[in-house]
Amino acid sequence: MIREGGCFCGAVRFKAEGEPLNVRICHCRNCQKAMGSPFFARALFDQPALSVEGDTARFPSSEALDRVFCKVCGTRLFSRRTNGTVVGVALAAFDDRNAFAPTEHIWVSAKMAWVRLDDGLPQYQETVPQ
Repeated sequence: MIREGGCFCGAVRFKAEGEPLNVRICHCRNCQKAMGSPFFARALFDQPALSVEGDTARFPSSEALDRVFCKVCGTRLFSRRTNGTVVGVALAAFDDRNAFAPTEHIWVSAKMAWVRLDDGLPQYQETVPQ
């Protein structure tokens, strides 16, 4: 299956092929700052599964992760591993914003105090144990 999406202004469009590796809500401080939001809800895909058209820019939020956004409108679209393995796609950027439902919360140790997690999903203080 191929799911499509894009930025607010339409200058960037993307296609994600296949099923995501996982769908998580990340509450870490880097995601909060990068998204300008209490968390980053994203679907994780292998990088080759994602094709992007349009002019994007990136910001290295750590040695391991680049944040990718539209150069025109600034919509934050992806978190891309610098080692070329995986990319997190913002759930709200898909044309069908309900295409994927999160299955767990990560980095709840950094969750904003007023955020209430009553959805019954598993919660991890940091990342998911391997």
